[in-house]
Amino acid sequence: MARFLIVEARFYDHLNDMLVAGALAALEAEGHAVEVITVPGALEIPGAIVLADQSGQYDGYVAIGVVIRGETYHFEIVAGESARGVMALTMDGMAVGNGILTVENEAQALVRADPAQKDKGGEAAKAALALLALRTRYT
Repeated sequence: MARFLIVEARFYDHLNDMLVAGALAALEAEGHAVEVITVPGALEIPGAIVLADQSGQYDGYVAIGVVIRGETYHFEIVAGESARGVMALTMDGMAVGNGILTVENEAQALVRADPAQKDKGGEAAKAALALLALRTRYT
């Protein structure tokens, strides 16, 4: 049994609830222990994962958040930099699944977040599981 940490940027409660539910279901279905923590925004997710990883308590991570395009350039910064931060962690050998949605509108987010539809939270958890299996195989 592995220990996973879901790090969520809780901004859109109803969307995050669905993403977290999907991630929890995927990890618990495989018999893994899971904790959930909340950070202020998507930009804080990679840093929170680094801090948690330093504790040595977790084997893998799932990044959860929703970034919806607004009227300013801020969307591009948050979407790009949060994805870059998560990718950097995986390139460093961490098992991190990226479930940070970057969408044009809430309707797109609802379809992607809903476990009964696209289940991006569950997909992110499965990605973390796959990376953990690879790390275990090659280390």
